[in-house]
Parts: sequence; C-alpha cells; structure tokens
Amino acid sequence: MSTQDERAREQLIDLAAEFYDQFARGEVPEMTLPTRTKSNIEYDEESGVWVYGDRTSTRSANSVRGARKLLKATYTIDFLARQLEEGRSSTLRELYYLSESWDADEAAFSDQDESNQLIEDLEIVSEVTREDFHMRPEESGATLMGPLELREQTRRGEREIHCQEDVGEGGYQIPNNPDTIDFLDHDIDFILCVETGGMRDRLVENGFDTDYNALIVHLKGQPARATRRITKRLHDELDLPVVVFTDGDPWSYRIYGSVAYGSIKSAHLSEYLATPEARFVGIQPADIVEYDLPTDPLADSDVNALESELEDPRFMTDYWEEQIELQLDIGKKAEQQALASRGLDFVTDEYLPTRLTEMGVL
Repeated sequence: MSTQDERAREQLIDLAAEFYDQFARGEVPEMTLPTRTKSNIEYDEESGVWVYGDRTSTRSANSVRGARKLLKATYTIDFLARQLEEGRSSTLRELYYLSESWDADEAAFSDQDESNQLIEDLEIVSEVTREDFHMRPEESGATLMGPLELREQTRRGEREIHCQEDVGEGGYQIPNNPDTIDFLDHDIDFILCVETGGMRDRLVENGFDTDYNALIVHLKGQPARATRRITKRLHDELDLPVVVFTDGDPWSYRIYGSVAYGSIKSAHLSEYLATPEARFVGIQPADIVEYDLPTDPLADSDVNALESELEDPRFMTDYWEEQIELQLDIGKKAEQQALASRGLDFVTDEYLPTRLTEMGVL
C-alpha cells in the first residue's frame, strides 16, 4: 500500500475502533456529524466558499433506525479497509449492490442515495476523501485539451502525456483522483472551463487552445468532483487564471458557482474543490441583447431560480445583480451554441477574444 492508502485505512479503522471503545465503556455507540441541511450551510466570506455551520446531528444506536445506520457504516468501513489493503477500487454503484451480499441483511442499503450519503458521512468524520477510499463515481468523461504536459500514475506504472500532442481530438480524460497527477510543464496562459460538449468541440476544431495557449476543460454540465479538483490544482499550483464559459441561464450560473464557490452537497470539501478566483465569461444576459442571440423564453422555474440567486451570497455582487435583473426584464435565456447564429468562427474570432480582453485575461 502507498503511504496515502495506509493513512486512509488507518483513519477508517480508527472510526470502527471508536465504536468498539464506546461499547467497552458501556456507552451507546454514536457518530456525530455536521447537520447536512441547507440551513446549516454558510458562505465563508474569508475563504469565499460554502462550508458547514456549527449545528450537528448524531447517528446513535439508541434507536432501531440509528442502530441500522451504524451497522451499515461498520460494514462499509470493513469493506473499504479491505479494498485499500488489496489495492482494489470500486464504484459508488457497485458498493450499493455489494451490500446485498453482506452477512447481515439489515446492513444492505435500501437505495443508492443511502450508500452515497454514507460515503459522504465517512469522508466528513474521517477527513479522508472518497477518492482516497478508492471509491469512484460512474464515468464522468470530462476532458482537458491544451499545452500541458503531465505524469499520470496508472496500474501499469507512470506515463507522461502532452494534452495536445499525445491525445486525439477528444482530449485527455481526467482520472477519478487527479491528485495522482504531476504537472511537468506547460505553455498555458489561462484555463477555460466550458459547459457543453458542442462548444468544447467547436473551440478545439477552431484551434482556440493552440491560438491562445488555453487549456480547455470540458465541464460536461454540472462538473464532477475530479473536474473541480484538477481545475483548482491547476490554478493554485501553476498560478493560472480560470474563466468559466456556460449557457446563459440560471442553472448554468450555478455550474459556474460550483466551480468558484463550491456546492451545498460537497460543502465539507469546498477548500479542496472550489476555486474562488474563477471568473464568469458568458453567456451573459447582456450578450443576448448585444448580439441579438436566438433565445428561449424563461420558464417559471427559471424565473424562480434567478430570483433565488439574487438572495444567494455567491451572486450578491453588482455584476451579477445587474445581469440577473436584466435577464428577468428581457425574459429570455440562450445556449452557448446560439453564438453560431453569427457564424461558426464567431465564438473564437470575436466573442471570446473580446470578452477575455475586456476581463484582462488576454
């Protein structure tokens, strides 16, 4: 086992040992966690990310329901510890099905949401990420394309990859645990995180990564943890500006928010995943007006989401208030690909160079 795997295994075993010690002291076993509700999530002004507040809840064996939760936690800890010892890995989906084969029928999970939540609970109390437990989500498929040379750890040993010269048009696929990557060399001037696959492909086909020394990160919609983690590492370790390019709707603004400030679901990992310095490049509501882009009308759910964002600390800036109010006023939203109404090269020849120059990135 690697040193990292040994540490993760020790942290897990320490959790199980605490249950045993509680039994030995004649106490009812319990596990204390931050209350994982929206009301206990706080925006930390100093770090600029979402974090848990001071409220806690307790998983206690003093009820049948609580005892089942701790039983499931114990079986899961045992499985993860053996997995680390054997150098194996598994997916979150596989864990859900594996529980069906455990000795105690009541240790089986009722659905995958329950097993996913338990893994998150174990992350919080052990201070070890699920990636270090060797737990993988289902394939995210997010990629990098740009002038970056890296070293990747694989089952067949180390390999060095240039994220333009050594990959196809699909780019370099981000591994589940980006902390196994070493950055060797780069000619990157900035990182461009792109929401949709269609726009990512347009930028690559038009050579935007080559012309502007850009590292294009395909977010693939709401970005996976691995995507947010590698973006943060690239920013922090290589001192690179990060800009986020999404559709022009409230749900896409939240994609930007998850890259920059973290998400409520992963608030315990915000400082590990979020890049508060990331900036939003578009599509802005102002772009819809300026470029007369093809649009769709805002649905009631869009309006509610925009109004909610006006109360969201992540969007309480003059810029966002102005843009959101404008969008509510015009009642329209637009996709990234709507820029194609001005020509297939407009996004790379006009829109992005203009916006990035205005922002001081170019």
